[in-house]
Amino acid sequence: MMTLAQAQKKVDEWIRTVGVRYFNELTNTAILMEEVGELARLMARIYGEQSFKRVEEAQQAPTQLADEMADVLFVLLCLANQTGVNLEQALQRNIEKKTQRDAQRHAHNPKLKK
Repeated sequence: MMTLAQAQKKVDEWIRTVGVRYFNELTNTAILMEEVGELARLMARIYGEQSFKRVEEAQQAPTQLADEMADVLFVLLCLANQTGVNLEQALQRNIEKKTQRDAQRHAHNPKLKK
């Protein structure tokens, strides 16, 4: 298993050896949106009401889902590296913020009751 810090380092090493260099931040943001769109398209077909165009697409969906999520994560890791964001620390702070802010909010939300 890999930590987020290890993932950031591994992506940075890949970029510097195989990828030659990072695309600029704006280009990577556009690529991130493209990858999120591809993930959204697949989610709409697996869990939503849209159907696959071919049977083969439906059969490959579980593998594709993981691959699309990894694509999103890869580009996000690139952006974090480029902008000096430590995602491990940022995620921990975000979870703490949500825990404090939403401690009672979700527990008392009638829309979440089954």
